[in-house]
Amino acid sequence: MNIDNTQSQMRKGVLEFCILSIIKQGEVYPSDIIEKMKEAKLDILEGTLYPLLTRLKNAELLTYRWVESSSGPPRKYFSMTDKGEIFYRELESTWNELANAVHQLTQNV
Repeated sequence: MNIDNTQSQMRKGVLEFCILSIIKQGEVYPSDIIEKMKEAKLDILEGTLYPLLTRLKNAELLTYRWVESSSGPPRKYFSMTDKGEIFYRELESTWNELANAVHQLTQNV
């Protein structure tokens, strides 16, 4: 069994929740999301992030606005919609239940 594959699958399982957690803090540019994820040791590539942001936008969980940039093309800044806030709270509840269950099962190992 390949540990790298298992670790990758575990990270993918929390990726959406982590990205939404960053966006919930306020309007954010995708490269800022990548930087915050790296700081948390959860590296993500643009090729993974942009399709996920598009999917979340299409599900009406996120919205965006274009902001002119003095150093290049306009930038797309993402923020959470009301529907996204509700979805986030449900994910947060699920995460807390899951984290507590895993902690309970692994604390005496």
